[in-house]
Amino acid sequence: MILRNRVLGVILGGTLLCGSFLFGQEPVQDIDKRVHPNLAAAQMHVVEANREIVVAQKDNNNDMRSHAEKARALLAQANQELKLAVQAANAVNNRKKK
Repeated sequence: MILRNRVLGVILGGTLLCGSFLFGQEPVQDIDKRVHPNLAAAQMHVVEANREIVVAQKDNNNDMRSHAEKARALLAQANQELKLAVQAANAVNNRKKK
């Protein structure tokens, strides 16, 4: 039973670590605005919002009860979803061309 709990703890910890690595990265603007102008504009707003939160954190000495960090994590997740939307749109367009 103790071994089982330890194994589950290691698996859960690894999952959380991988998730925070995936979604904890800074959002970057890398969607081609010539191909996907609307998604690129949305991504630009995500990147700008993240920058503004960083400024707000500095101005408030990081005293926001972790809400700012959660907002930044959600922005990173939104950025990832935008990239997935681009991949899905590209896949559909590639199928239409065939």
